[in-house]
Amino acid sequence: MTTAPTSAPLKFTGSKYLAQRLTLATLTGRAVRISQIRPGNHANPGLAPHEVSFLRLLDAITNGSQIEFSYTGTTVLYKPGLITGSAAGYGAEGGVLQHDLPAECERGVSYFLLPLCLLAPFSKVPVNVRFTGPGVITSSTEIGDVSVDTVRTAILPLFRSFGIERNIELRVLQRSNTGKDGRGGGGEVQLIFGHQVRLPKTLHMLNAGRVKRVRGVAYSTGVAGANNARLIETARGLLNQFVPDTYIFSDVSAAPLIAAPERNNPAAKKKTGLGFGLSLVAETSSGAFYSADIASPPSGGEAPEELGRKCALQLLEAIEQGGCASAVAAPTMLSLMAMGSEDVGRITLGRDVVGSEGVVQLARDLRAFGMSGWGLREGDEEEEIVVSIVGRGVGNVGRKIV
Repeated sequence: MTTAPTSAPLKFTGSKYLAQRLTLATLTGRAVRISQIRPGNHANPGLAPHEVSFLRLLDAITNGSQIEFSYTGTTVLYKPGLITGSAAGYGAEGGVLQHDLPAECERGVSYFLLPLCLLAPFSKVPVNVRFTGPGVITSSTEIGDVSVDTVRTAILPLFRSFGIERNIELRVLQRSNTGKDGRGGGGEVQLIFGHQVRLPKTLHMLNAGRVKRVRGVAYSTGVAGANNARLIETARGLLNQFVPDTYIFSDVSAAPLIAAPERNNPAAKKKTGLGFGLSLVAETSSGAFYSADIASPPSGGEAPEELGRKCALQLLEAIEQGGCASAVAAPTMLSLMAMGSEDVGRITLGRDVVGSEGVVQLARDLRAFGMSGWGLREGDEEEEIVVSIVGRGVGNVGRKIV
């Protein structure tokens, strides 16, 4: 008796969008081979520490995944298994899966959270992951990662539009900014995602509405709390001219401690992740969210007033782009629409958002994984485009009930 031939792995090149492609491979069950990962970097070729850690995370929340590396790490073959979440017996103790990030990690923890939030609704059991270790950065980064606050206030609420809204929580147990040389932070974050569905609901979101309120979080880690007051005063001074209902919370916390053993004191620790930052989220009358993020650079040298002004201007720019999703949230929403039931979903996006590199590459990657193409037409406003996507009904193979 002959077995049915398995489909050949999809081939991609380069390290850019590696996490996105691995996430789509896990959702669709397609094997991928990614080659030419930093071949020209003679000092550190192949996968970076944060990419290796992301592969470890995928291996921990799935059952049956196969990961193969080349000798130099410039090629990786990934054959996904079933998404089991934090199931007992698959690396989770007491229902909580602990994932340590290495000290060399240069990406914010949102680099791991956003794909995990996309995978969690399709898991067999609830997902409960605690990110620990010297590499956890909860603030935004200069590379472009958003802060944990933006994930909590601007990304997670979007899942309600797809019928996913119960038992979802993101806890910040220890804040941290980017450490020395842009690496590590020593923070701690826990994601609880307990609402699993068979298929996401079809989305129809055509009218963004008007901004009704602005909320935000100013945070200081291991530095004077007066930095928060200066951030808030500058940002509110600009935003109150447009939205009177503006409230920004202040969070002051001690700097995290990480192990720094010495010859005479093996148990020595040192402070890391010092800094401050601001996260702003604008909510509209129809439930759309726009966000902005900024944090003090590791080298320092920028006043809180300047950072607060920059963050407020970033938020106004995101609002000006229009549509029902910002550039940060669009990939998550578009991916969920592609995975949904076999019906036409529609969402209005700003022209600049649709034309951004990330959204264009997502459309190409979804097409490569067998998803349907997108339909585009002019929206009601001049700078808006309506994106129509036919779901493929991929859904949750581990959960047979709705």
